Amino acid sequence: MAKRSAKKYAFDPKEVTGKHLVIVESPTKAKTINKYLGNDYFVMASVGHVRDLPKSAPKGAKRKDHPVPGVDLQNNFSPTYEVMPDKKPTVTNLQKAAKQAQDVWFATDLDREGEAIAWHLAEALGVPTAQAKRVVFNAITKGDIARAFQNPRTIATNVVNAQQARRIVDRIVGYQVSPLLWRKVAGGLSAGRVQSVAVRLVVEREREIEAFIPDEFWKINALFATDLAKTGEIAGKWSSWSGEEERTLKQQNEWLSQQKCLRAELVRFGGSKFEPSDRAVALDAAQQLGFSLDEAIETEDPKGKGPAKNRVTFVGQVGDAPEYKITSIETRRTTSRPSPPFITSTMQQAAANRLGFQLQRTMRTAQQLYEGIDLKGTRGQTGLITYMRTDSTHLSGEALDMSRTFIEQNYGKDYLPEKPNFYKSSNKDAQEAHEAIRPTDATLTPAIVKSHVSDEQYKLYKLIWERFISCQMLPAQWDSTSIEIQPTGVDATLKASGRTLVFDGFYRASGVPTSDDIVLPKLNEGEQLGPMEIDPQQKFTSPPPRFTEASLQKRLEEEGIGRPSTYAAIISTIQDRKYVEPVAQRDRRLKATDIGKVVTDKLVEAFPEIMDVGYTRRMEAGLDEIETGQEEWQKLLHRFYDPFKDALEQAMENTSHAKAEFEPAPDHLKCPKCGAPTCYRFGRNGRFLGCTKFMVEPVEVQAEGHDGTYLLQKARGKARPQLLHKETSAKLGWMKLTKDDKAKFQKISDEMPERCDYAAPIDSEGNPMLPEETDVLCPEDGTPLIKRTGRFGPFLASQNYPEVKFILKLDPKKGTVVLPKTEPMVSELTCPKCEEHPLYIRDSKRGLWLSCSSFPKCRGRVAYSSLEEEQQKKIEADWAAWVEAHPLPVIKTIEGQVVEDGYEPKLHTIAPA
Repeated sequence: MAKRSAKKYAFDPKEVTGKHLVIVESPTKAKTINKYLGNDYFVMASVGHVRDLPKSAPKGAKRKDHPVPGVDLQNNFSPTYEVMPDKKPTVTNLQKAAKQAQDVWFATDLDREGEAIAWHLAEALGVPTAQAKRVVFNAITKGDIARAFQNPRTIATNVVNAQQARRIVDRIVGYQVSPLLWRKVAGGLSAGRVQSVAVRLVVEREREIEAFIPDEFWKINALFATDLAKTGEIAGKWSSWSGEEERTLKQQNEWLSQQKCLRAELVRFGGSKFEPSDRAVALDAAQQLGFSLDEAIETEDPKGKGPAKNRVTFVGQVGDAPEYKITSIETRRTTSRPSPPFITSTMQQAAANRLGFQLQRTMRTAQQLYEGIDLKGTRGQTGLITYMRTDSTHLSGEALDMSRTFIEQNYGKDYLPEKPNFYKSSNKDAQEAHEAIRPTDATLTPAIVKSHVSDEQYKLYKLIWERFISCQMLPAQWDSTSIEIQPTGVDATLKASGRTLVFDGFYRASGVPTSDDIVLPKLNEGEQLGPMEIDPQQKFTSPPPRFTEASLQKRLEEEGIGRPSTYAAIISTIQDRKYVEPVAQRDRRLKATDIGKVVTDKLVEAFPEIMDVGYTRRMEAGLDEIETGQEEWQKLLHRFYDPFKDALEQAMENTSHAKAEFEPAPDHLKCPKCGAPTCYRFGRNGRFLGCTKFMVEPVEVQAEGHDGTYLLQKARGKARPQLLHKETSAKLGWMKLTKDDKAKFQKISDEMPERCDYAAPIDSEGNPMLPEETDVLCPEDGTPLIKRTGRFGPFLASQNYPEVKFILKLDPKKGTVVLPKTEPMVSELTCPKCEEHPLYIRDSKRGLWLSCSSFPKCRGRVAYSSLEEEQQKKIEADWAAWVEAHPLPVIKTIEGQVVEDGYEPKLHTIAPA
């Protein structure tokens, strides 16, 4: 039998004898802290939580008696915790160390989760809460560590209770609502107290977008040359340059600035604000300004709604135009103030918007910067930023002094305000933090640390460092100029604007943001301008924008849902569960999936209060009150659970099944198989279009030897007919029928009308999606593979699928090919975790590895490197023979190119026959 490698957990208990044992969450944090503590301390890592509520009821117990594992609903929600299976070796080693140590210090993170981890560790090690030495620090620096260890405290029971209450509420919702979804929607679904409300926000936004009917409006822009004599020449150059290719607004404005031209917009016409919704009014105004119409091009947008279906473009040029003069030039000084230092949410938003980071990536990278980076040289392992889960913009006096000294020494006194800048936290409670996110040492500039960190660590550190330094600098100053232009003989006013930076202020540290503003030439009132272009443009109002991870996180924060430690997990979870997904590959916008919409509708129907944003906000506030000692955690749980229990019972009884519901499709969408009307239905892969003849009306029958009336349902394919009790819906097994009844019921089924099995996936408009053919050939039948979607995501399959079984998986995010791998081989070794099933040998980019063949029931793994040399040689020989006996197919494109991992197939839509 293979033995699990013990290297990960190996240590000599004698090393701890007589020392102070310090426990932190991560090995990296342990390494950094160890640098600042003397030889009297021994630092170990728990690697996160070590205890949790059990995932299932005790062995032999009935599920109905334990509906929520680990929570005694009849005994004041008393929780039962157990050491997590994969943490038993860790806890064993910590227990051994604690017995040898002089005392135990718990240096876990300073938020609720960190306090709970400390409490669970104390419980697991048998350290009384009152005797546990709890130390917290906002940054892993020599000074912060020294202060923390000079001022230990006890574990904060109220904070632990707040975390415990949140965990129990979430466990109750997860374990009691999920079965409702299994019965009423589909198996494998799950619900969460906060996550489900987050999904609801996305669903409601999606429906706002779907219901939105745009309004038409018009704008008239004009371009002017300041050199009257060269107006025609410059206009010709502009027409030629802008027509070569699509130009960005920034490129256009740079060109206009070089030619000393300006762009203006019609703001008043006929004595009132110019905002017409009628194209005739807009055209009349443009013509009075000198626009000569050559052609009106009208097109129809099949995807447009309401007025947006009909698009019109007025093509023309400047004709007999009136004289244009500058009637007003107004310049005023404006300021741009620095933003507050980062809190968790603003850091996540900035990293998403400026760096393209997902929330989880931002938090993972920030955690690395906080726990410590090896700055090779004299500094060694160094924590670069303060704690990254915070909702406070407060900066310590030490941090303010550090930033002001750096600013004065590097940028000069002209950039330093007389007094420090202070910022009010957006969250009045700001309850899980001590300070904003900032660098621990301002002199460690991004340029200095760049060679010691990864690219993503550098980018995030630079963002944090610049925000911290700039927040203590003076505002930037601009000269903002507004110019009014009027045509002779026409009651109209056009307006041009631009601005010039006169003092860079905090931009000296953060950099001047890119701008589309035009640089205005020197102009005087009364100066005449030459019209180069007059452009009437049809516009339409836009629906509310779709959420991105950053904007959804901002909305959650505004609504008081979640806390700094939970935002990233919430948004990651709803995507992992396929309730929310990106609009398209490489698109950061999010949309609700069909399954997300159906689940939301069922939960709102069943639990209107729990799914209410306001209720979730009040629950978060209640958890905060537990933390501050203003609320008892059991009382809060009773207020939640009593109405929840009643709602759950009613929902189980009264909520209809999603698959039993259907919506008629538009009349023009007839079934291509039988010509019958179609309808929208819900299946395991979401909403689809199906024939209304998918169901055949059941026949009422009596079965010999069985009481009551049964509904006989027509057999599907080669299967037997089904019989369901009319009153109870209980299924009557075919084998329980008499021989005569079997023959009779089979005959009835055969004579019932045929079902129509037509079904097609649909787009966002409800139209059937045409299949997409790729340039990749099926290695079995040689046909181009078709892109399909299944319950596990997108894949490519033969045009003769499912008769031809070959499939090729696609990466769900990138849409690229994931080549098939050699099937795992059963080894002669037994799993050391379950001690029952054999180990599979698998191959990966890192080489061979072994895992339990009963995965996911057992997650046992064995490191290949832990095996003896003879075992390794035998496994390598066995694997080589296995690979030779099970060759992978060679997959090629239509052009004959061999398809490699990561290949992006070329797609084209197959036109209907």
